[in-house]
Amino acid sequence: MALTFRGGIHVPEEKNTRTKGVRSFDNPRTVSIPMLQHIGAPCTPTVKKGDKVDMGQVIGEVTQGLGCPVHASVSGTVIGIEQKSNSMGVAVTHVIIENDMLGRVCPDIKPYSGSFTDITFDEVVDVVRRAGISGMGGATFPTYAKIQSAKDKVDTLIVNCAECEPYITANHRLLLEEPEAVIGGMKILLRALGIRCGDIAIEDNKPDAIKLIREMTKGSGYAEVKVLKTKYPQGDERQLIYAITGKEIPAGKLPADVGCVVFNAETCASVYRAFVYGMPLIKRIVTVDGDCIADPCSVKCPIGTPYRELIDFCGGTTEEYEYIVNGGPMMGQGQWDVDAPVTKGTSAVLVFASKDKAYEQPSTCIRCGRCVRACQMRLMPNYIALFSREGKYELCEQYDVMSCVECGACTYVCPGAVPITQLNRAAKAKINEKRRLMKGGVK
Repeated sequence: MALTFRGGIHVPEEKNTRTKGVRSFDNPRTVSIPMLQHIGAPCTPTVKKGDKVDMGQVIGEVTQGLGCPVHASVSGTVIGIEQKSNSMGVAVTHVIIENDMLGRVCPDIKPYSGSFTDITFDEVVDVVRRAGISGMGGATFPTYAKIQSAKDKVDTLIVNCAECEPYITANHRLLLEEPEAVIGGMKILLRALGIRCGDIAIEDNKPDAIKLIREMTKGSGYAEVKVLKTKYPQGDERQLIYAITGKEIPAGKLPADVGCVVFNAETCASVYRAFVYGMPLIKRIVTVDGDCIADPCSVKCPIGTPYRELIDFCGGTTEEYEYIVNGGPMMGQGQWDVDAPVTKGTSAVLVFASKDKAYEQPSTCIRCGRCVRACQMRLMPNYIALFSREGKYELCEQYDVMSCVECGACTYVCPGAVPITQLNRAAKAKINEKRRLMKGGVK
């Protein structure tokens, strides 16, 4: 029987690219690489305009605080260092590199030379940090810091292969085409944390991946495939942990507080590549799809590749598009700049010609309770949205809006077309702003 969690919803899958192999796009004309691609401190550029750079070369370092370096994803010449707004509207420094199309690799790139059977915790943390690896979707977090926070606290390691968002198939294709990288990275993380066996969590809509990974790990003693019921948002860490272990993470706590740590499949593959090839995280798989993409597919491309070039690589659009989504349609961010770059957290670029006009019209809660039933965090989204709309943020906080994971399930099921998730997100932003001011001594 497939494992699952309470609440959640079923959404049309739209997995148009699940049977299509990953295509490589190595030669964007330019890349624009943000100096901040995860939660933490931004990097300071270590290069200047006119500098020649190689693939894998460090071009940005964190001088203080939480963070990891950023690397050149192509070889070429730095043609600019500019401030640009990211998908959240935050100004971030970008290093812009003109690709010389030579694919010249930095001479500092060297594979791990030690014995994998004797690898230490500190070595894993150091290699992962220097490789610039962070989570592969949404609000990403430096992987080395996640490993550090799990030391001596966890007995369960989960590889998240759920991929519950509609359209996205990047991890599915990764499991089918590079399973040894995912499994190899998991083994390195298991050894670092002193855990004997890890759980590889795959939704039951991926029977080919389930079969392949089971065959590759059968009798190994270090991995067990856990089959999950296909439901949204099964890929959320809290729901994943509950489905597999039955443990609930208390509000304000982390997975490590209940003895668990979760790594995305592509994160595991990046760890493997960092050790086996010495290559930092400079590329990722992105699903390019939507109702007007001529040839939808998943594409492995350099970090910093403009959306425009990815779209052109997939045959362009069959009609004029109206909007672009960075990530999945449920939790992704609307993106209005077609030249915005792929980052470490970009799992998909979705392009749509049609747009749901419902949320442009006046909306009213009809007290049906569907959002309450759908909320896997067991909140009352209807009341929180009402309080947020009226600016009563203290009441939002009392109703635990800060535990909202912004999955969008409540908005999806709302027959009154209330933008619940957006209202909840606005309330959280106001509460966080107030907390920052109070911490700084401003009342």
